[in-house]
Amino acid sequence: MNRRPVFLISCLCFGFAFFYIPILSLIVFSFNKSRLATVWGGFSTQWYAKLLDNDQVIKAAVLSLQIAVTTATFATVLGTMAGIALARFQRFRGRAGLSGLVTAPLVMPEVITGISLLMLFIYMAEWIGWPGSRGFTTITIAHITFSMTYVAVIVQSRLTSMDLSLEEAAMDLGARPWRVLVDVTLPVIAPALLSGWLLAFTISLDDVVITSFTSGPGSTTLPIYIWSKVKLGVTPDINALATVIILTVGIGVALAAYIMHRAEARRERDVQMALSQDTP
Repeated sequence: MNRRPVFLISCLCFGFAFFYIPILSLIVFSFNKSRLATVWGGFSTQWYAKLLDNDQVIKAAVLSLQIAVTTATFATVLGTMAGIALARFQRFRGRAGLSGLVTAPLVMPEVITGISLLMLFIYMAEWIGWPGSRGFTTITIAHITFSMTYVAVIVQSRLTSMDLSLEEAAMDLGARPWRVLVDVTLPVIAPALLSGWLLAFTISLDDVVITSFTSGPGSTTLPIYIWSKVKLGVTPDINALATVIILTVGIGVALAAYIMHRAEARRERDVQMALSQDTP
């Protein structure tokens, strides 16, 4: 009778160990005094100090953050528009084409997407003289192109499960469609918008393949920098950089979870207060 739970727990532990043991070993060896990443030479924080003095890492990190924030913002706006169109307008000319365009980047290999965008920028430079060089702008456009599809899918699925009576009640009270969108729809789907923004931010910050096709000299992002360093061998400074990224992501996830928990608790408290006031 107890074999099934033991088997499931064992599989769960194996899965967590398979995923987290390499991450933990990376964090431990980031404090390695030796230059050899796999040979322990004593505890030291020298690689973190050298990491802060590395101008290439700082520039690459700043560029990656700028691209990721810009990409996530524009992708959330455009993806929300596409998601609303697909969820609220069931019949219009070109709906099948729009749906296909939204879902195509999800299954398209990144190599194909990167080559296509590279050829697009080359032809545009020949025909209209823009872009003059590949860098921040071309990378951002490329990231928006494929990350907005993830936002559109998230927003569409949230709108599909949304209670339409809320919007209908607002329109019965005389609200214009724009006011219904701003005052009712967007606040209800706000968690989906936040999730879409974070997902687009993560995808942009982590991308290597498409960035390598659309970047140029002087526009090295952090993943590209790490990839170029890893090809020559893993060193403790790369372990230190990866540890900083892991710590930053962990703090961001914990902060987002705390904010969402407080918002949910506040919402439940408001509902309970409203019900208590309605009770005679």
